[in-house]
Amino acid sequence: NLQMQQCFPTIASPCITVYSKTFQNPMLKKRDDFEDVLEERRNSSDLRYALRCYTPVLYKGVPPCKSSMLKSMVLQSDQLHYVISQVSKETGRKTDEVQEEASAILDEMAHCQQLSTVRFFAFTLSKVFKSLFRSICVNEEGIQRLQQAIQEHPVVLLPSHRSYMDFLLMSYLLYTYDLTLPVIAAGMDFMGMKFVGEMLRMSGAFFIRRSFGGDKLYWAVFSEYVKTMLKNGFAPVEFFLEGTRSRTSKSLTPKLGLLNIAMDPFLKGEVFDVSVVPVSISYERILEETLYARELLGIPKPKESTSGLFKARKVLSEDYGSIHVYFGQPVSVRSLAEGRVNRRQFNLVPRHIPGKPGEDIHSFVNDSAYKLVRAQEENMVLKPWVLLASLLLQNQAAGPKEGLPLDELTAQAVWLRDLSRQYGAFLHWPDQMTPSEVVSSSLSLHRGLVRICEGKVQLAVEQGLAATPEEKLLNQAVIVLSCASYRNQALHVFLRPALLASAIHTASSTQKQEVFNSFSFLRNMFSNEFILCPGATVQDFEEASYLLVKTGAVQVSQQEVVVTEGGHRTLAFLIAMLDPFLQGYQVVCRFLCEEATETLTEKQFIPAVRKFIIKHLLAGGLRYAEVLSSDLQKNSLAAFLRLGAVQKIKGYVGFDHLECLVGPPSRAQNTTL
Repeated sequence: NLQMQQCFPTIASPCITVYSKTFQNPMLKKRDDFEDVLEERRNSSDLRYALRCYTPVLYKGVPPCKSSMLKSMVLQSDQLHYVISQVSKETGRKTDEVQEEASAILDEMAHCQQLSTVRFFAFTLSKVFKSLFRSICVNEEGIQRLQQAIQEHPVVLLPSHRSYMDFLLMSYLLYTYDLTLPVIAAGMDFMGMKFVGEMLRMSGAFFIRRSFGGDKLYWAVFSEYVKTMLKNGFAPVEFFLEGTRSRTSKSLTPKLGLLNIAMDPFLKGEVFDVSVVPVSISYERILEETLYARELLGIPKPKESTSGLFKARKVLSEDYGSIHVYFGQPVSVRSLAEGRVNRRQFNLVPRHIPGKPGEDIHSFVNDSAYKLVRAQEENMVLKPWVLLASLLLQNQAAGPKEGLPLDELTAQAVWLRDLSRQYGAFLHWPDQMTPSEVVSSSLSLHRGLVRICEGKVQLAVEQGLAATPEEKLLNQAVIVLSCASYRNQALHVFLRPALLASAIHTASSTQKQEVFNSFSFLRNMFSNEFILCPGATVQDFEEASYLLVKTGAVQVSQQEVVVTEGGHRTLAFLIAMLDPFLQGYQVVCRFLCEEATETLTEKQFIPAVRKFIIKHLLAGGLRYAEVLSSDLQKNSLAAFLRLGAVQKIKGYVGFDHLECLVGPPSRAQNTTL
């Protein structure tokens, strides 16, 4: 309430114009123009392209570093020598033995870039991309900004991660534009692919284990390897801030390990600055769409293998539409840290002695990570199908599965197009085509997910014999989750207004205080689900209020937030966008209260809650097949743990267990999951 009293005068009706300036500029900013890099590839020789003279501009003229020299620099670093000495003392092993282990780790990890392999990939990927995609569009101004950044400071590339294609696409584009190829952090999974793993290494990939938190030596080798690349500016370092591919097309909570390492040389004064470049990669159709949906339903991910790669070649006959790649404004770590971090603290300890970052550093890196993911989101290019998928999912959940008449779907899509543009969406809607042509083209591209019957459009259920109602439900869920992954691409546009719309709907009155309390609760609940910057509740409320006022959906006064007569349609759409997530959290909470009467490990939790949800879906007690998503279930459990509704305890057998604190205190003491 004190925070409300201090901050809320800025959102009162008379002051709307004051804070509208804050949000108008980002929403109406000029977007860069795009160039289709495949156009030239279709009209010239791929072999000539692959074998052309490749002379990228380097950081301050630093010549490329040979693999052997880079390894030598890492192994001779003061920090690694210190850690080797510490590990030797702690384990009682000889220093030479630990040194050999460090060298072996580095051999397993390090990249070994060879231009001949890069040229092979350039030729092969040209053929593959021309077969798969209609166009690959890149903002040339972003490329020019990146070229300038590479010459001035060490560069970190942070692409969004929605497909296996992402890191191949990034290297392909940098080669196309004659830029220094990045050194890319890749998972050890790819090392298991015969020939392919080594070819990826020779094109710039370095391989890291999925988890090594307790291994001091591995962490030291890894961090020193990355920092050596950055401090010397040998090549841009590329990694995925989200850590892994998003199976839902929502941005994932950023992982801070690599970002901490990348910022460390600046924080310790070893470089003047580091430029971080967020890159947004938007697919009109994702190669792995049904694979992701099956993973979310509990079907294990196929192991990466060379044979699997060859089996997947049938996708080359499919049409996957267009890709838009937006290279964002380089972000200066020096500018981010100004007024936030006192770098003099690093003068108190020798730089080669590793230490755990302080709370101020952790907070700074965490806030920076959220800002960078938000920058990725804002530059995602949305295709018309994203809007169509949103409308079709809402229609399916509303009642009988008869579908939407095609002309009605088109009219709704035009309304939603205009609304999303007002909210600042980066929307690629071909204005040279009529709305009906745009809708028909999108439906044709995604014909595996929709069908048109007697002029009505509805989601398609997978073909095949479903022996049981449960199998039929799961087949339907594959389609629903695939469509939801496209709708999720637009969630960052509608999220804050949707939270406010839901808050207005659930608040006990129209009083601004009550609405804010409801908004704050929902935002806190969903902070594991969506990218919501820590400590920005009031700012998000202001932004949501501005957008709803701007589009005439609500009126905001000093005391009230009131829905206008013409605002019900907008609010109904926004509430429906958030409703599947609300129902998912509700059903998990219900499971915890009603069914979790026996001990469950976290590993057992997902299958148990899935079984509970399937039962209620088949009984008609739930409307959304989306609640079967394991991602939604994990996020809801994480939220309940964070909010103290569920507690994690250690069992005597060494497994993590969960204690349910939902319900009366007497029951909470005895009920475990």
